[in-house]
Amino acid sequence: MKKGKTSKIHGFKTAKTIYGTVDSFELKSLYLNIQTWVEPKEELENWTRVVSNLSRAIRHSVYESVNTGIYDNKFIVDLDLRSSGLSKGKKSFLNLEVNLYLLDTTLDFKSKEVKDSLKEICKSIFKNNFSNNKYFSFHYSKTNKTKPITTQS
Repeated sequence: MKKGKTSKIHGFKTAKTIYGTVDSFELKSLYLNIQTWVEPKEELENWTRVVSNLSRAIRHSVYESVNTGIYDNKFIVDLDLRSSGLSKGKKSFLNLEVNLYLLDTTLDFKSKEVKDSLKEICKSIFKNNFSNNKYFSFHYSKTNKTKPITTQS
């Protein structure tokens, strides 16, 4: 029997955002997943430091925006961005996963309270770390191709 569930969080133009759980029957933890493409704005020798500083800043954003009435203040932030392949003019895939632990295990996975609290965490990450980032611009997909608008006669 399948126990895991996922749901999309809408409202973010530069990234795919979903949240989910591995066990929706005994809801103890949730994960928030943000996937986007990053393009460096300039050329640097050592991207490792920039990526680790971004990870640290995201951890702080989550800590400041987490609803401590719903979630434990202990959480895991896993930023996956390969610093070895970063170069100007080339997009690289970024995957961010935040694992949160629920205080109240009677909450429903699809409840408005859960979804709104996770959306607030996303907003905080986008506002503090993604928008107006000094080093990266963020894109929804690797290619800039948009689907052509076709008119029906």
